[in-house]
Amino acid sequence: MNLFYNLLHFLQKRGFEVCGRIADRLGIRARVVRTSFIYLTFVTLGFGFALYLFLAFWLKIKDLVYTKRTSVFDL
Repeated sequence: MNLFYNLLHFLQKRGFEVCGRIADRLGIRARVVRTSFIYLTFVTLGFGFALYLFLAFWLKIKDLVYTKRTSVFDL
């Protein structure tokens, strides 16, 4: 049972980062974005989950490519 809670904690901490970043970008609450993905998944039979995974992948690639540098000498 402890393994289940560890997995749940990991997914809540890491998995909702996509929703939080999208919400920050749009200027709305992360809760609204999460519930929208949940409803979209139920209505379209999995499209919302696929969209969520695509956005998570895209944000990860974006973070790897674009890094914030404080000066020119941080190359």
